[in-house]
Amino acid sequence: MSRNLLTRIAVAAVAIPIILWIIYRGGWWLFGMVALFAVIGILEFLINEGFRPRGVSFWVGILTVAGIFYLIAEGLTPGSGGIELASFSFHIAIPLLAIAFFLVSGILFAIGSEPPDRLFARYTRLVWGVFYIGMLYPFVFLLGETMGLSHTDSFSGGDCLLFLFGVLWVGDTAAMGVGSWIGKHRLAPAVSPGKTVEGFIGGLAGALAIAVLMMFWKFSGVPWYHVLIVALGCSTFGQLGDLVESMWKRSLGIKDSSAVIPGHGGVLDRFDSLLFAAPFMYFYLSFIIM
Repeated sequence: MSRNLLTRIAVAAVAIPIILWIIYRGGWWLFGMVALFAVIGILEFLINEGFRPRGVSFWVGILTVAGIFYLIAEGLTPGSGGIELASFSFHIAIPLLAIAFFLVSGILFAIGSEPPDRLFARYTRLVWGVFYIGMLYPFVFLLGETMGLSHTDSFSGGDCLLFLFGVLWVGDTAAMGVGSWIGKHRLAPAVSPGKTVEGFIGGLAGALAIAVLMMFWKFSGVPWYHVLIVALGCSTFGQLGDLVESMWKRSLGIKDSSAVIPGHGGVLDRFDSLLFAAPFMYFYLSFIIM
């Protein structure tokens, strides 16, 4: 067994129980964990993109992501079963902040001294990174809090996040195992040559296994087909979200977003699938099951 694999296992053995404790603790513990992931994630993105603290664009990106989480924190009000997000922060203030970031960052690059094609490329990449991290990470927190308040009789917010993490972790392991065992047809050769169609299907199978387990354990009050659809949707969006992050890294010629998590790379490497799967699950529960 390689030293890197031992490191990965050791880190996972310590981190997974802590994450599970936090998602069931919820509230400010969950908010703090997700906000920490977002801050580290935006730092990884900016540094890899060549933005440095001496530049205004670096701080515009940092402050926008921090501002989104500040508005979420300001909008948290006591609820019947925990805390809930005030409508103004979520539906008005955060979109206004996103628009302000889009305008301000565009102006900053437009008056830059580099060639226009370089300026526009850096501008669009900055906008993508800030929206990717700042607008998607909050859904992990919202899933753990608002879903718990809306479905207290059926399941808790912690149950939702346990389901999500289980689908992604087990699905990722299944995809890797099946892909290395029988994988022959490449899924996205230009972005991630190691991923195969067979591995993708294996990931879906792993997600379904978690769905069946959760169906009897935590989600017995939810129609079975909804549980299966959510599992398949989270696995699909999660695996494709992993490809999106791989596309970004390959465009820069890097293997990992950072080395902040020993044996696992960076926060964006470890939780990339979460960023696409969490919004899907949140919207499905909000508009289909509610």
